Formats: sequence, C-alpha cells, structure tokens
Amino acid sequence: MPSRFLSAFLGLVSVLYVNAAESRTDAVRELAAFSVFEKVDLAQLKGDAKPLRGPAMSNSRFQSVQTCWVSPGTPAQVSAALRNFNPARYPELKVLLQVGGSSFAALSSAPDNAAVQWLKDATEKKSPDLQLSREEAGKPGAFAQFWAAILSARASAGLSSQPSYDHTGQNIRPGEEISSLLGQQPKIRKQFGGLAGSKGDQFWELLDLGGKGVLALGATNNRGVAEGALQVADVLYYASGGFYAALTLYQLWPVQVDGKPSTLVWRGDMISSAELAGLAGVERLGSESAMIKDVARAVRVFRKESGSR
Repeated sequence: MPSRFLSAFLGLVSVLYVNAAESRTDAVRELAAFSVFEKVDLAQLKGDAKPLRGPAMSNSRFQSVQTCWVSPGTPAQVSAALRNFNPARYPELKVLLQVGGSSFAALSSAPDNAAVQWLKDATEKKSPDLQLSREEAGKPGAFAQFWAAILSARASAGLSSQPSYDHTGQNIRPGEEISSLLGQQPKIRKQFGGLAGSKGDQFWELLDLGGKGVLALGATNNRGVAEGALQVADVLYYASGGFYAALTLYQLWPVQVDGKPSTLVWRGDMISSAELAGLAGVERLGSESAMIKDVARAVRVFRKESGSR
C-alpha cells in the first residue's frame, strides 16, 4: 500500500478507534448515572450477565432487580430479538401463553394443567383472591367468556384508567402502582421519561405463579434516544393475582467489544405484590434472592436464543 494511502488508512483507523472508545465511555458513564452499576467491564459482561438488587424502596410491596450484559449486534437487532422473544416456548419461565394484540380467543384452548384448573375454580367461585373490581366480579359467564370480557375492557381502559382491585378488599389501582414504582426510583423515572405510560403494543399472558394460574395484560413501548441508543418498556398493568403490577425497562447502547458492533444492555425489573408486604430481615433477603434468580433465568434464556451465549 503506498505510503500516502497507508497514512490515510491509519488515520481513519485512529478516528474509528477513538470514536468507539468514546462510545464505550459515554455508555458506561450514562449507565452509572441512573443505575446501581457504578462501574462495569464490557469484556466481562460479554460472557456473563450481572444481576444486582435494586435500591431499597419505602413501600414494602415494592421490589426491584437490575441486570446488565453485552449482546452481539446493534441496538436495533437486540430490540428486534426482544420483540420476537416468546417466553411461552420455554417451560422453565412458567409462561403458559403469550399472545399479541387484543384477541382473547386462545382462552378457550388454555392448557389443561393444575395452575389453569386453579384459576377456573377461583373464577367459578369468584374467589376474593382474584384481583377484580366489585363490578367485574358480579359479571356472569363461563371461564373463557368471563375473562375475555374482563381483559378486553381493561385493555381498552389502558394503564391510567384501570379499575381498582376492590373485590379483594384492597383499593389498589395498578396504574398508581406503576407510577409509585417509578416515583420510588427518580433517576430511572427521569431516564425513561413517560415511556412506561404510553399505550404501546398490547399483549396478554397466562402465567403459572406458584401453581396458580394468573392472567396479565401488558404493553410494550420503544423509542430511540441519543447516539443510536434505544429504550424499551414492558409494562404488566393488570394481573388477576400474584402481583399488582410489574415493569421491565431496557436501555440499549451501541458499543464496540473486541472490534465488533455490540450492545450494552441494562434491564430494570420492578414489581408490586401483596406477598412482599411486611417482609423484613431474612425473609426480605430471601424474596430478593428469588427475584434475582427468576430474572437471571429469563435473561439467560433470552441470551441463548438471541445468540449472546
């Protein structure tokens, strides 16, 4: 290669290297500014995801976990993998059904197992364990018909207009729980602005939580932010039991690791649950450890499917 071209080539390589280094520095600095990860090693995160307990919150119903890792590919590619990931394909994740959109026809062909049978029995008895409003609990209908009507109405209402769970004896509104979860973590709330409150792409799930069937409504939102980064919010804004509301946030930054386009991923999981209220000491530590394990399992399965491991 002639020296003048070699000089130009080396100059270009130098610029690209500096830009990549600056990109890494900016991503790590931004991560540290709003999360529990004050310092990370991108090369290490390429091999293993790192989950940590989230900041303590004053409401005993609340709990959170934060995780970060590095995935191959661009933020757009990782975002697409998140969008296409269906946890119902993996029995260990305890998601029996995940359906996009607002059709609830699949309720009539729900799996025949003990968890679903529990939900059917609770529905027939209108058990106070079911998180419904008093008005909803008074509606007639067999299992599939009853829940299709409930879920359809709540999906139309959206996050901010959810009826309370007063059939349980508790005047809990899931929209207020989501707002409070974010309010307890102001740095995260500022980082993600109003993303979690947008209507987004609707979905619903049938879950197995400790042997009990739970129906949940959710919405997914995403947006681009500075320097090619992306943000994603998955909000479970209604649940028939097990938890009041839950939220998973992602930020995806473009970085270079080992000279290859990669994505630094931060994931924040937050949940409000009656079962957490009153836990303290060893019991609280145990619930936090269990949540960390659950999130780590979900991240591990996603990374394996998307080629991160």
